[in-house]
Amino acid sequence: MPALRTIFALIFREMSTSYGKSPGGFIWTVLEPVGGIALLTIIFSLGVRVPPMGSSFALFYASGLLPFIMFLDISRKIAQSLSFSKQLLFYPGVTFVDAIIARFVLACMIQALVFVIVLTGIIYYDDIELIVNLPRIMLAFLMAAGLALGVGCMNCFLMRRFPVWANIWGIITRPLFLLSCIFMSFDSIPMPYRDYVWFNPLIHIVGTSRSGFYSTYRAEYVEPLYVITIAAVLFAAGLALLTKWHRDLAQR
Repeated sequence: MPALRTIFALIFREMSTSYGKSPGGFIWTVLEPVGGIALLTIIFSLGVRVPPMGSSFALFYASGLLPFIMFLDISRKIAQSLSFSKQLLFYPGVTFVDAIIARFVLACMIQALVFVIVLTGIIYYDDIELIVNLPRIMLAFLMAAGLALGVGCMNCFLMRRFPVWANIWGIITRPLFLLSCIFMSFDSIPMPYRDYVWFNPLIHIVGTSRSGFYSTYRAEYVEPLYVITIAAVLFAAGLALLTKWHRDLAQR
């Protein structure tokens, strides 16, 4: 099919551009979360004897930080789809949907690989015995990818239509690191703030991820349908806006 050939060509172009020319390429993609996890582990292990769950600080932070980074990276890549493939969109065989799908697929593959490499390294290095709930981990991955797709499509329109939105979005996302329970458990947040934080969809993704690594952690507050609904609404709205305005946006 012509569409599949176009998508594969865009994926290979993205791979050579993003990971083939920079020093270290893919290595830096792995080192970024490793550095963040190491920093959190060192800082909090100095003041707290045991992590909020289990016995490994690194595993606790990784199970929350990696889905968070996954969401940010995939949504950012999708938001930049029109800018990255701007010149190619004038060819008759290339559509903006092809560009979005190509960036989404490659970003998901890269983040899945980073997820496996980092967590396998932590489990091996800390000699952790785990009962891994693979379906829960996969659900967390799908929720993060789906939300990133929805947010990315909407931002793809907003950032091209209103350039100032890129700055606004940057301001909005900064507090998310603190509000997504990466270095604490959701249950430790005092009321009534816990009820407010619940509306952050990343809370549900992080909670689902942790329930996949900690067999005694039920994460009863998690509502996958809530995340999926937000992702679907944003994706549908973003796609509709891009369908109407993509030609004008590509020329900006």
